[in-house]
Amino acid sequence: MDRGAPRLLDVVRQKVRARHYSIQTEKAYAHWIRQFVRFHQRRHPRTLGKHEIEQFLTHLAVERRVAAATQNQALSALLFLYEQVLEMRLSWLEDLVRAKPSQHVPVVLTRSETRRVIAHLPGVQQLIVGLLYGSGLRLSEALRLRVKDLDFGYQQVVVHDGKGQKDRTSVLPTSLIPQLRTHLADLSTRMASAFDGSITPASMPPGLKRKYPDASKSWLWQYVFPATWTCLDPLDGERVRHHLHPKTVQRAVARAVRRAGISKPASCHTFRHCFATHMLEAGYDIRTVQELLGHADVRTTMIYTHVLQRGGRGVRSPLDTD
Repeated sequence: MDRGAPRLLDVVRQKVRARHYSIQTEKAYAHWIRQFVRFHQRRHPRTLGKHEIEQFLTHLAVERRVAAATQNQALSALLFLYEQVLEMRLSWLEDLVRAKPSQHVPVVLTRSETRRVIAHLPGVQQLIVGLLYGSGLRLSEALRLRVKDLDFGYQQVVVHDGKGQKDRTSVLPTSLIPQLRTHLADLSTRMASAFDGSITPASMPPGLKRKYPDASKSWLWQYVFPATWTCLDPLDGERVRHHLHPKTVQRAVARAVRRAGISKPASCHTFRHCFATHMLEAGYDIRTVQELLGHADVRTTMIYTHVLQRGGRGVRSPLDTD
């Protein structure tokens, strides 16, 4: 299996890319398929069946104690392997049961707590988190922003290929515009000397790279938050400049939460929760918030109605009544 496994994973990556899935999905699927093969002593998946898949999923839940969402991600990877890569149409695949995810109320900071955390963030990280909170973006969406995606005239942010491969627009906070303009001006100045043709191109989706081969060197296609160092594009091996690594922001937020003295388990995604909750508190319609967040179903957005700043389920405690 040692010699066959790389070839199998190469096919997995080709199939994933053909369906325009994200690089994160590609890495996750390759990881779980590799783990599945190793768990069964490197036997080829064609020789394994429903029982072996259930064994692996049980191992993840019982021995490794992974979350239900992680277990379901592993199952999705295996379904993709059998249906799309091995092209095995097996009736028992439909019988595999997904784990039921836990329903947790999201962590939400008050407006005061949110501003305290943001105040403890350094320059670029403060600007990124400002977009997470001010525009309701996911961290990956903020980091993937290109210069052309910031529309100062209409005060909106354009998100391309968000979750579910959907495009959407969200509000661009007025208070962030001066900082963003200054940031882009500084970035343009740093890159100007390289615009003689020697600039390291920004990483691009494969389809766009073929259609617009020179776009990666243009100003409009540069990342708003580029990485300091260049890297090799995992799709074709070309040296490119990618966006800032998520861990850079995640670590900065963790430090800022501690320094702000916040006792809640806040993370980067918490600021997206804060955006939704504070918008609803301000009286905005839930359908509007749904569109700004990019939720396919309004029931996903409704979770924020449970954390509005009006006590549990919006009622007054009997201890507070006369």
